[in-house]
Order: sequence, then C-alpha cells, then structure tokens
Amino acid sequence: MYVKNKQRLLLFTFILLTLATAAIWAPILTVENKSLTVSFLNVGQGDAIFIQTPSGRQVVIDGGQGNVVLRELGEVMPFFDRSLDIVIATHPDADHIGGLSEILKRYDVQVFMRPGVAYDTPAMGPVITALKEQGIQELFARRGQQIDFGDGVYLTILLPDRDVLDFDPNEASIVLKVEFENRSFLFTGDSPVNMEEYLVSLDGEQLASDVLKIGHHGSKTSSSELLVGYVDPDYGVLSRGCENSYGHPSQEVLGILSQFEIQVLDTCNNGRITFQTDGSVLYVESAR
Repeated sequence: MYVKNKQRLLLFTFILLTLATAAIWAPILTVENKSLTVSFLNVGQGDAIFIQTPSGRQVVIDGGQGNVVLRELGEVMPFFDRSLDIVIATHPDADHIGGLSEILKRYDVQVFMRPGVAYDTPAMGPVITALKEQGIQELFARRGQQIDFGDGVYLTILLPDRDVLDFDPNEASIVLKVEFENRSFLFTGDSPVNMEEYLVSLDGEQLASDVLKIGHHGSKTSSSELLVGYVDPDYGVLSRGCENSYGHPSQEVLGILSQFEIQVLDTCNNGRITFQTDGSVLYVESAR
C-alpha cells in the first residue's frame, strides 16, 4: 500500500512539474518566435487558415465543414491555448463557415469579421447563435481596414468595398492581404473572375504576393490569368477534398498556374501546409 501511494505521489508531482514548466516556458517561447506562421489546414473540401504573428497574435480565416477544424487547430496551437484574436468568415458558404460555430464556442474569440452578406445559408444559423451566446464583437470587413499587430505584421482588407447585403455570397467574399516586411500572402475566398478583375482595377501591381490562396478551391470560376499574373506568386495553395464532387481543381486553372511557373501545393496531396517567414526568408513544410 505504501509503495503504491508513493508511486502515485511521484506521478502527481511529475505532472505538476510538467504543467508548471509548460506555463513558465510557453510565454518565453512565444516571445522568442520571431516568425509569421501561416497554416492552410487540412479540412477536406473547404477553407481554413490559421495565422500566428511573431508576438503571438492569432487569426483564423474560415473553418471548413464540421468539426475537423478543431483537430487541425489542436495540431498548430498549444493544448493550453484557448483564445483567438480574430476569426474571419470570408462568406457564408458551408464549406467555409461550417466549423466556425464550434470554434466560437470553444475558444475565447475577441473579434468576428464577416462581409455582411444576407444570412440566407443554413450554415450561418449556428454561427449567429454562437456569436450571441458568447457575446463576441462583430465587425463588417470593408476595404481600407488595416490591422497592425504591432510586430511588423499587417492585415489589410481589399474587398468588399461597399455594402454587400444583397450580393451573391461568392461575390461578397472577403479578400485580404497579410504582409510581414518583404513577404506577403493573398487570400481570395471564393471570389469569382468578375470580382478578380475589379480587384485588379483597384490595386494592380499592389496585389503582388509570395503566396496565393487559389480562389474557390481551384474552380474554373476563379483564378483568372489576369489576377494570377498581377499577383505573380511563388506558391499557390489549393484547399480541397480529394474526392470532391465539383471536379476541383479545374485543368484550366492548373494550366494558368503552370503558365506562370507557380509551385502548387494541395491539401489533398500535401495535408496541412505551413509557411514560416522572418520577413525575409520564406519556408514551407507539409504534413505529408
């Protein structure tokens, strides 16, 4: 009996010391990490992106469908971290917001951003309920808004540039750019070609980015030659399910990406895709 109690005491002491060590070192490790991390989560047919800035600020863009995003966040965030600074819903399609209600329930979210399109999709109902229950601050995304994280990272909203209440959900997609010194990422949601053309007319060469989230999972309705040419990325990321019924990615889009000699990464083939940069050098790794 004495031996068993002693073993339990030692085990309990070890657990306490482990937790204490994690609590002490976690803030230090966060401060010492001077990199911007952008992870394209493997959520099947859908979008979900996790961003962490050098100072530890965290942003989630979209949440895929179902609860798979929770598992993915558990892989890229420490187990003790239950807060997010910003959650962004690019538009109210189920493959972008289906997992957001669970994120809003399980994480302490400071701000929720959305385009302001009408709530006419079934997937948006649970999200609205979670926002109300948790008392989370909501903000309509509008062109010109910029978030300065105070560590060299800026998040800038490019679209929408007006009230989109009556817009088609895809045309209302939030388009945003994340910049850290000499490196940048462009996220286009499901913006169709007509919105891409409009974006080019507004920003032109300012759209240039190192990484482009390929619009609408590689659908032929997005990723026009015009936009891809102006962005001129080194990497294009496809977020999609392997056996999706839409035929994504389209051969037409793959041809455009090949034409511009863009290295294509695909969550279907590569799993979770993570970029890290100190503002100068850009590294990429995949889960497979």
